[in-house]
Amino acid sequence: MPAEDDVVVPGVPASEPPALEEPAAPREPLPPKPDQRGPEAVSPTGSPTGAPATARAQSGQYLTTAQGLRLQDTDHSLKAGARGPILLQDHHLREKITHFDHERIPERVVHARGAGAHGVFRSYGTASNVTRAGFLAADVETPVFVRFSTVLGSRGSADAVRDTRGFSTKFYTDEGTYDLVGNNIPVFFIQDGIKFPDVVHAAKPHPDREIPQAQSAHDTFWDFVSLHTEAQAHTMWNMSDRGIPRSYRTMEGFGVHTFRLVNADGDTTLVKFHWKPKQGVHSLVWEEAQIINGMDPDFHRRDLADAIEARAYPEWELGIQTFPDTEDQMFEGIDLLDPTKFVPEELAPVQPIGLMTLNANPTNYFAETEQVAFHPGHLVPGIDVTNDPLLQVRLFSYLDTQISRLGGPNLAQIPINRPQAPVNDMLRDGMHQTADHAGVAPYRPNSLDGGCPFLAGQDMGAFVDVPAAVAESVKERRNPASFDDHYSQARLFFRSLSAVEQDHVIQAYTFELGKCYESAVRERQLQALANIDAALCAAVAAGLGMPAPEASEQVADHHRSPALSQVGQTWPVAGRVVGIIADPSSDLSQVDVARKALDDEGIVPLVIAPTGGALSSDGLSVTVQRTFLTARSTEFDALLVAGGQHPAPDATAGRDAKAGEPAGAPDPRIALMLSEAYRHAKAIGFWGSGSAVLDAAGIPQAAVGVAAGDDAASVTSAVSELLAAHRAWERFPATGAAPDQAS
Repeated sequence: MPAEDDVVVPGVPASEPPALEEPAAPREPLPPKPDQRGPEAVSPTGSPTGAPATARAQSGQYLTTAQGLRLQDTDHSLKAGARGPILLQDHHLREKITHFDHERIPERVVHARGAGAHGVFRSYGTASNVTRAGFLAADVETPVFVRFSTVLGSRGSADAVRDTRGFSTKFYTDEGTYDLVGNNIPVFFIQDGIKFPDVVHAAKPHPDREIPQAQSAHDTFWDFVSLHTEAQAHTMWNMSDRGIPRSYRTMEGFGVHTFRLVNADGDTTLVKFHWKPKQGVHSLVWEEAQIINGMDPDFHRRDLADAIEARAYPEWELGIQTFPDTEDQMFEGIDLLDPTKFVPEELAPVQPIGLMTLNANPTNYFAETEQVAFHPGHLVPGIDVTNDPLLQVRLFSYLDTQISRLGGPNLAQIPINRPQAPVNDMLRDGMHQTADHAGVAPYRPNSLDGGCPFLAGQDMGAFVDVPAAVAESVKERRNPASFDDHYSQARLFFRSLSAVEQDHVIQAYTFELGKCYESAVRERQLQALANIDAALCAAVAAGLGMPAPEASEQVADHHRSPALSQVGQTWPVAGRVVGIIADPSSDLSQVDVARKALDDEGIVPLVIAPTGGALSSDGLSVTVQRTFLTARSTEFDALLVAGGQHPAPDATAGRDAKAGEPAGAPDPRIALMLSEAYRHAKAIGFWGSGSAVLDAAGIPQAAVGVAAGDDAASVTSAVSELLAAHRAWERFPATGAAPDQAS
């Protein structure tokens, strides 16, 4: 045995190495690892029982219910036919989901870390031909509350982690509350909601050590998705730049599922919902995100709150993709009930139907952002659900988990959850009842309360379930054959990216799989990548020092979808943040010109100086927002250099390790800030003495994305133009995976 095999390397996730293939021979559960031990097995009154500590652990070779009933399937809900609705009699589904919903008290099991804002939605009226929903009629304005979130982390985790983001909107319509509960990725990991506990258990920290926090770079996550290959499409989106948004303000939102709209004539249309940010879709680069999580773990929530406070109100257009409501519910070969599939915008354009503006921060985080309760079953007339098996389970799970988390069934009476429409629900009592109900007859029919409340007809705004036909079928646990394609959309997504974005995907897979301890897990995921794209697989395998396998499945090619790339377009710059580096020797009149020019474009200018307070010269004073100590490049979308030659008084390693050893001009932290901004392809502008600062920091003045000029006005204008593209993408020597791309 090689000597290095005797070295104990921490991180092994289980007590024995896993097999490459999914184990099939029944066996008892594995014992604990050598470094693990549970409490002694004593009675409730402290008396020794003599039983081993593992006696309390689960036992037996076969999966069972909590009552010990052996199960033959835990991947499919019980449906009325493969495409039918899920049946209430599915006792295993209800037990599994109910237990999962109650695993955390009181924090959300998923989406625990969030940020919220109030706003208004104004409808264009362009959806009136497909839905009778009143809030989508022309020029109707509806109050909204939006909660953005990460999925995996706890409330105390960092913002800029690689993760899916929640994007949920509560519309307080006069027909009742409507919740559009979505994500920033249009597909999901699983096809049937019965598997939601499994994917979350796999993605959450390892249960023995509660690490890693808010990350998917660990064995249990990749073990699950490499075995459960329907997760590959969502995983590909997560490994792209979409997994680390620049801001909630530059993040798309998707309803994920296919919904059914009903118009005034009773005609139905299938739709997918999209939120399109007016500032464009932009992301962080990986090193930038890592720095942010150390410097400012509240980066995204701070960015959202600061933008609203600065009146740079974030805006999104709500759009819909529409599809005929055919019996097979397919569109261009894509099963619309499969939540692991999206429909490329080139096949079904997104039609704008309204504009949402977030214009107010919460007064109290707990009362509003923490207690807000979303539910995909909060519908209004004109919007209905479909038989998507993930959506069907969410209709049960969301209400169940909110009852547990918010202390009872009266969660709708919490102020942030209260409908802004009359409520007469005949629901009484329960924990945290705050209404003072009158009357003696909370039942129907009654005469003692004068017959109130009365039933409404459709002409009075009642919700009417679409009388969709349920085909004659057999109760069964399976999916339709159209759900079996697990790779083609991951391939479509990857090959639609620009070369620089493909490089980021390669880096992400290499980093994440490099964090896995078990070689079998890495090898299994490489096999999935081989089925998606050979060049992608080869690049990741090279980074892992492993051989690249051949594809094991034939996967259909698709034309690229340009809408999937974040590179190559220009966008409004309002709401961006630009740092202006200055010192006492700077021409403050030019600094003031830059500040005002940026502000005129809706950009937030922040002056960075050696110390706090203000810079003053010749009767002009400029307030300082950041110092060389407190600023870091990651806070800014671009930098303007108007000074910074002279080190600040605290530019010593003893005061600030970022300063390193004093090396003269410029301040070492300014050199670090500029080198990071340059490395992250951000725009840099300079004038006057800024030229010497760039030279000292080693920044090529003629490089792409670097703007020079004789005055602040011209430089600021050039940087604003560069900002419209988000980054100077040409600065990256991108290679991508071009040899294997489809045309």
